[in-house]
Amino acid sequence: MTALAYGSFNSPEDFVDGVTNLRPRVAAFDCDGTLWLGDSGMKFLYWEIEEGLIPPDVTSWILRRYDEYMAGHVSEDDICGEMVQIHNGIPEKKIREFAARFVKSNVMPHFFPEMVALVERLRRQGCDIWAVSSTNNWVIEEAVGKIGIPVERVLAVRVKIENGIATDRLGEMTSGPGKAHALQRALTQSLDVSFGNSIFDLEMLELARNPLPVNPNEDLQRIAEQRGWRFYQPAVAKLSSSTV
Repeated sequence: MTALAYGSFNSPEDFVDGVTNLRPRVAAFDCDGTLWLGDSGMKFLYWEIEEGLIPPDVTSWILRRYDEYMAGHVSEDDICGEMVQIHNGIPEKKIREFAARFVKSNVMPHFFPEMVALVERLRRQGCDIWAVSSTNNWVIEEAVGKIGIPVERVLAVRVKIENGIATDRLGEMTSGPGKAHALQRALTQSLDVSFGNSIFDLEMLELARNPLPVNPNEDLQRIAEQRGWRFYQPAVAKLSSSTV
């Protein structure tokens, strides 16, 4: 397997061909901002509150915590965990029903078409594909299942389930360095290529032989340029940023 040369890809076709021509055996994808446009974790939080899934007293608390997170007073790991722990006491079946409704209306329309094409091409080549996210596992499993990534290949923030009911006991924290740690524990082969869009994907990108930022934010873009990593900006993301 050869390494990708530095620089951006010229087109969606160039991107998909460039990756599949590597014939990777194992690939890992971040989800929010990488497979689709937007932050599904944040969106789901506000959506499930509006839809009445979260009790009012818990709602008041988590909204204050999220404001504190946005102000820089709560860590990324803490808020990612708390956004899942707020489901304590809710039947998991009900949470999954809400997640399915949310994904249908708020995630599926925003998938990057070239990322969907890439996953399909890699699947046909027999590549072992993993989805890694700091968003809750219910949303991520529902979303990536639509493009053929099975639940057994999802590493996302989750809580322990007891007798079908969500608890407040966290499982593995798949945020920041936790993404790479989770992959290292799960993989039986080396990681050939990984995809991410933010600084919180850095360790996961570094774990792969071919790190490939997709839709990178400014800090990850600078790192890609400094390290000579190849990167890709989806056409939909380019259009979105140009109209802001």
